[in-house]
Amino acid sequence: MTKTLKWLAVVSTICMIFVLIGGALVTKTGSGAGCGKSWPLCEGKLLPSDITPELIIELSHRLVSGIGAMIVAVLSFLAWKRLGHIREVKFLSFMSIFFLVLQALIGAAAVKWGQSDFVMALHFGISLISFAAVFLLMLLIFEVDKKMDTSRLFIQKKHRIEIYLLTCYTLFVVYTGALVRHAHASLVCKDWPFCTNNAPFAFADFRLDQWIQMGHRLAAAVLFIWTLSLFLRTLRYYKGNKVMFWGSMTLIILIFFQVFFGAMVIFTTLNLGIALMHALVISCFFSLLCYYVLLSGRCASNSTVKTKRNTTDLEHYAKS
Repeated sequence: MTKTLKWLAVVSTICMIFVLIGGALVTKTGSGAGCGKSWPLCEGKLLPSDITPELIIELSHRLVSGIGAMIVAVLSFLAWKRLGHIREVKFLSFMSIFFLVLQALIGAAAVKWGQSDFVMALHFGISLISFAAVFLLMLLIFEVDKKMDTSRLFIQKKHRIEIYLLTCYTLFVVYTGALVRHAHASLVCKDWPFCTNNAPFAFADFRLDQWIQMGHRLAAAVLFIWTLSLFLRTLRYYKGNKVMFWGSMTLIILIFFQVFFGAMVIFTTLNLGIALMHALVISCFFSLLCYYVLLSGRCASNSTVKTKRNTTDLEHYAKS
């Protein structure tokens, strides 16, 4: 059963990647209305006769999302049933299904009734949380045979808090990036990293879409500096720990690629492949951060248990 769960977890994670990239593809190609105002059918039919590229993209995304939802549901059920004794499994099983359904409902509402750019920008972040939950569930399943044993890992409290804050801030940066796409602000600044457009730089002359673009760039710059700072301190405090060292190394590589692809989106005037890579890299970055949130939670729990044991021992010693 463990082997079956592993394969199912890997397939579910791959499906969720396609769901994420498919959603980004729909947004970047403007294919959200490819099936008209009909959902889950397309133009009120299972297969419309008038086939357009936008229809193919939107219908394919719906199909992949539906298949992915069924596979994730099976994974969540089996993981809950077989590995429910592991404290994070039930929570992650629920999260993966809940946020997958939530993002589908938001997408359906946008098709049927339309939504503002600020609401639709939530869509990618919700999908990202669902993907991260499935990804963590996969890692927990692979931990069962102790080949990925992290039980001895200790993360200092101040660094645990920083990991929590950095993860939440990453979601905020993701939201601002999604807002750039939905507000059609991707190319309102022709240069990078500033927004001069071959004119004197003046904040007072910015339009709303330029403020959205530059707000995202500023938020992304803070994320880059924060990640770099955390990486350097990880080398100092955890240089002997492989999980912390290689994890932080992967994070810094991902954030470098994220900044690179973000700049290339501007220089290539919104090349579709580069834009999709931009979405994929931040998804991997956020999911890895979530893994460290999970490890931090374990460390906090272990510290609490250890403190209670020490208190109990001291009380017993005082009574004796």
